[in-house]
Amino acid sequence: MAATGFHMLSAVVIGEKHKLSVGVALLPQARRFSVSVTAFSSKKQQQQQQGSAKSLRDYLEAARDFIRPEDNSPSRWFSPLDSNQARCDRAPLLLFLPGIDGNGLGLIRHHQKLGQMFDIWCLHIPPSNRTAFPDLVRMVETTVISESQRSPGKPIYLVGESLGACIALAVAACNPHIDLVLILSNPATSFGNSSLQHLAPLLNVLPDQLDFALPSVLSLIPGGPLKRMIAHWVRGLPESETAANIYQDLVTASTFTSILADTFGRETLLWKLKLVDSAALFANAHLHLVQAQTLILSSGNDHILPSRYEGKRLRKKLSKCEVRSFKDNGHCLFLEEGVDLVSIIKGTSFYRRGCHQDYISDFIPPTLSEFKKCYGVNRLLEVIMGPVFLSTTVDGKVVRGLGGIPSEGPVLLVGNHMLLASDKISLPGQFFHERNINLRPLVHPMMFTRRRDGLLPDVSFYDSLRLMGSVPISATHLHNLLSAKSHIMLFPGGIREALHRKGEEYKLMWPEKPEFVRAAAKFGAKIVPFCGVGEDDFLKVVLDYNDQIKVPIVREVLKRVTAEGPEVRGSVEGEEGNQVFHMPGVIPKCPGRYYYFFGKAIETGEEELRDRERAKEVYAEVRKEVERCIEFVKQRREEDPYRPLLPRLHYHLQHGLLTQVPTFPF
Repeated sequence: MAATGFHMLSAVVIGEKHKLSVGVALLPQARRFSVSVTAFSSKKQQQQQQGSAKSLRDYLEAARDFIRPEDNSPSRWFSPLDSNQARCDRAPLLLFLPGIDGNGLGLIRHHQKLGQMFDIWCLHIPPSNRTAFPDLVRMVETTVISESQRSPGKPIYLVGESLGACIALAVAACNPHIDLVLILSNPATSFGNSSLQHLAPLLNVLPDQLDFALPSVLSLIPGGPLKRMIAHWVRGLPESETAANIYQDLVTASTFTSILADTFGRETLLWKLKLVDSAALFANAHLHLVQAQTLILSSGNDHILPSRYEGKRLRKKLSKCEVRSFKDNGHCLFLEEGVDLVSIIKGTSFYRRGCHQDYISDFIPPTLSEFKKCYGVNRLLEVIMGPVFLSTTVDGKVVRGLGGIPSEGPVLLVGNHMLLASDKISLPGQFFHERNINLRPLVHPMMFTRRRDGLLPDVSFYDSLRLMGSVPISATHLHNLLSAKSHIMLFPGGIREALHRKGEEYKLMWPEKPEFVRAAAKFGAKIVPFCGVGEDDFLKVVLDYNDQIKVPIVREVLKRVTAEGPEVRGSVEGEEGNQVFHMPGVIPKCPGRYYYFFGKAIETGEEELRDRERAKEVYAEVRKEVERCIEFVKQRREEDPYRPLLPRLHYHLQHGLLTQVPTFPF
């Protein structure tokens, strides 16, 4: 059975020169062996336990101990994980398929974090091994089929770089019935458009005396140690520190050259180029058969393959494909600093443990480093906005901060949307920072998926929101979040409030049905009304939707833009159901201040669930409390001496940027 899919496809003629043989015997079940690729010293073991990231030098040290030029043993699997490492329940299998180097250590910087989410096997192809592309595909296919039968209902992840990406695409094309998730870094499907295809004729005429110089020439390819040396030189560090860094990089470059010498002799490199050529031809010929969920990671500074444009091409060819671009990174993406594969998987919502995405059970909370990376870019905005957070305790006392928010879920926070949904900049981060609560905002599904490409921002624009816990709004997701005792944020006004018209600041555009009250009552959730105030201190709407639709061409464009995203509230009549995408024309104002005020929690229970009239009363109470909070803040902010930006900046200069700036008395 393992050979059936590949045999059927390999009979397709891609040209006489590149015809794939169907007569090769099926390889035996892929062998696994466990090997430690990180235990170089007790010091490095301690670093691994502390979660420190591995570097290119760690990779080179591991490869030097791992690669034996004379090793002509079969290709095989190995597990880089410690058998005692804790993993999440029902962790799916991740198979790493290496690039042209074949050593299988390309994920060494990510092993520890990936090992908490996956069971990892890595494919090792010894340098002297001459396994043909059809045999490599069969080997991976055999493992995939075996593991799929052993763990039905769980996806299998194929993570491949360059050559490994072609193997992954071939396996997916041969087995469309198996639930596969492909994560492909700089796929070698672009080999036909690269300068590498001209390297083989050059190697054939290269004098034997120059064989020894080949690794040194390859080591000068931009990227790797050379890239790091240049980066150290231009950083402007003190001379002694720069010299020390460059010295370390020279040592690394020497090791890099030695590894290349062991990995890529002339005959080996010629074989690898031939292997990549056949892999690219087969993968490109069968892209239309790939049904697997696919994520392409494209480097914009790849000097080996033209990866910058390959991701866009594959996105058009593959039916379930997303692309993430890394414009400043090179070919060996997984080995470069600043690239975190776990964060990429989480931010793109590509992590699942079952047949379908479960935004509740599959959610893995962000780490502290992920939180800092997501909200570090907003630090300047935070200083400009100067947000004030107020909450109400159970006895009705208003306090500074989020101390009045119930600690135990389920808690449903219900409030108004400010212009352009600017409230999402501060709220999730503040809950995480102050209360260590993973807030789960219910957001428009257009942040997760599209019906078609067009003028809407690419879904990658919202990766940080998904990483922090945002969930596409639906009755099912609200139900599941409540059952999981989560802290949920709901904006009933949706994008109609976030993209409001002129003169509609702080006007609630809520639907009439109190469905979120009855959903909360089913689980005895507390409803916390809250408000956001401050948009009128930053922006003024001068060209709204009503103005824009007066122009026929613009009206048609807005219809097409709205049709790009999933429909929300299509059955709701009136203004509340008018969820049209458009960009209001705004002009900036002299910055003021943002305020968030959380009212007293409202209990729900069986009465609201059974009695619809009682549910409507609670719904009206929540709405009235939100409006009361808005009016309270609008009045009291007039007494805030630090509402303008300049007094706040002066206060920060005197007391530090991390100091909390005072506000109005409460």
